[in-house]
Amino acid sequence: MEIYSDVVCPWCYIGKRRFEAGLEIVKSEDLGVDFDISYHPFQLDPTAPPGATEPVLQAYAKKFGGAEQAGEMIARVSEMADAAGLDFNMDVALRANTLLAHRLLWLAGQVETAVSQDAMKERLLRAYFTDGLNIGDPEVLADCAADVGFERQSVINFFESDRGANEVAAELAQAQSSGITAVPTYVVNGTWAIPGAQEPETFAQVLRKIAGEATADA
Repeated sequence: MEIYSDVVCPWCYIGKRRFEAGLEIVKSEDLGVDFDISYHPFQLDPTAPPGATEPVLQAYAKKFGGAEQAGEMIARVSEMADAAGLDFNMDVALRANTLLAHRLLWLAGQVETAVSQDAMKERLLRAYFTDGLNIGDPEVLADCAADVGFERQSVINFFESDRGANEVAAELAQAQSSGITAVPTYVVNGTWAIPGAQEPETFAQVLRKIAGEATADA
């Protein structure tokens, strides 16, 4: 399962919780299959200037046609987040360019890295939606990485290099060429996709189908 998402996407965080709930349902059924889950980059706003931030209410007002509409949008997703067990503080959230965050997630996905992509993804989502941190700042990202087990200075050194930059750019291009235009999108075995933050039982049904196909081919 390849999950395309952005760390400033509210539905990606809500979808993560729902997917995890669906996965737990299937794991409890002991189907004898392990699921390989990886995260891949998508930028909701690739034109966001690096090094700059903007209050999310202001960014949403531009996108959705005014402050009133932005407030309604924030209230709606915050309510959905609360139902998923998440604490959204959108009043302090800061929109920023997410390219460095995606590079950090790429690093967490390398085989030699002890930190899991899931742990890194979770920390970045919480940094943005709950903590009001600037997830476009390499120093902040290094702090977040240290929270989940990275050596902080190694992450600073990573950002000072160009490691992972070409790979992330290639993955972003691949998402575009594959027709992924919104997130979250869940790609199954590289062949078909599930769009959006589906309910846990929907994810469970998909995972059962994958498990059934895997055991049939074994």
